[in-house]
Amino acid sequence: MSTELPNIKLKDVVDKPTYFAGGHRLCAGCAAGSMARQVTMAFNKPTMIFNATGCLEVASTIYPFSAWKVPWLHVAFENASAVASGVEGAIKAMTRKGIYKDGKTDIVVFGGDGGTYDIGIQALSGALERGHDLLYILYDNGAYMNTGIQRSGGTPYGASTTTSPAGSVIPGKTQFRKPITEIIIAHRIKFVATASPAYPEDLIAKVRAGLDVDGPAFLHVESSCNRGQRFDPAKSIEYVRLATETCLHPLYSVIEGEYKLSRPSERIAKDPSKKLPLEEYLKLEGRWRHFFKPTRRDDLINIFQTEVDKRWEELLEKTGY
Repeated sequence: MSTELPNIKLKDVVDKPTYFAGGHRLCAGCAAGSMARQVTMAFNKPTMIFNATGCLEVASTIYPFSAWKVPWLHVAFENASAVASGVEGAIKAMTRKGIYKDGKTDIVVFGGDGGTYDIGIQALSGALERGHDLLYILYDNGAYMNTGIQRSGGTPYGASTTTSPAGSVIPGKTQFRKPITEIIIAHRIKFVATASPAYPEDLIAKVRAGLDVDGPAFLHVESSCNRGQRFDPAKSIEYVRLATETCLHPLYSVIEGEYKLSRPSERIAKDPSKKLPLEEYLKLEGRWRHFFKPTRRDDLINIFQTEVDKRWEELLEKTGY
């Protein structure tokens, strides 16, 4: 496949029919709804969606209603990739036998950080290893938000959750976020990328590129949760943008093994003065309130900043900067 992403302009897709309807019951300010709508803007052929248990699943399909206008299936936390693999295999078999005549059908799997970093990683890894033709989309809000804001493998360092509460001795989660994107890249699949609903043209282009790959593809999307991250719901997109501008969630793609920065992060690589300090992101969310009150904890901020800088420098080296 080409190492260049498709050239998609928002004005060309925004007026097309949406396959994710309004009126769903996601919280006000939840970035998952914006993410889901943007994903469906990339659809251009028959598409099936498989959704692991999580906020997006439960809030978009409260019986007897559904926000989805394409075939959609809810499966458990742990087996979304396995179920999608079975359907993908069945379509191929029925197509060979002349039973299924719709031609190429795109398969999309949605999983949150709990259903991807942790509970679902075995089924996802198996699907990638077997080479199933599907696009897996991780929408990452940094905790098990749907079940009580428990920490996950995707919870960032220092964040206070119900199972990693900040106290006088332990300052929130003591581990760094699992490098899930690099773990997926190690499977040597053709397409892996990161994205953000703050940059819709980039996200839509990456969805389309992932769907057009012959084989498995993976997209890691930053998706804020104002309830669990504790911020003003009106600031949701602003905060996911800050995650990229601080390089906590840089945007890039790995196509056929070739790393390439996406435009928002490429600008920072070319002009490091545009890279915002991580503190600009941390101070706006309640999950890091203990970093600043009752006393400022520069030691914790510096530990987190050092790790973000290290991972950013590693990415720069891989992308040729």
